[in-house]
Amino acid sequence: MSALATLADQLRAEQTPISPHVVDPPEPGGFDLPGEYALVAEAVREGYLLHYGKPRLLSGHDEDLALLAGDYLYALGIERLAALGDPDSVHLLADLISSCAQLHAEDRATEVPDLWERTIAAIAARAT
Repeated sequence: MSALATLADQLRAEQTPISPHVVDPPEPGGFDLPGEYALVAEAVREGYLLHYGKPRLLSGHDEDLALLAGDYLYALGIERLAALGDPDSVHLLADLISSCAQLHAEDRATEVPDLWERTIAAIAARAT
């Protein structure tokens, strides 16, 4: 099972206001990271998509729920990464979240994909 599908199952099982809106992912996810690191990256990516794009795991939700769900998924990813005992990667993901918000606020969203790629590569180097 892909990390994205595992995340969807977790969100359904939690029985939160998000749960009724969880759908099966249309794709397996795209991060080449080992185990828990892949789940962390998918959670943060989904949080980002809920804030700035089209989410892969939620459907039929309103804008307020999208914002709250995005924040929740950011926190979930960071929390799980912290539990792995990798504070440097926690810092990398926190910077990614902050930098993405800044780039969108400055109308520089075209720089976001490269930022994601560099950050995930840095985390992958640490995770191996």
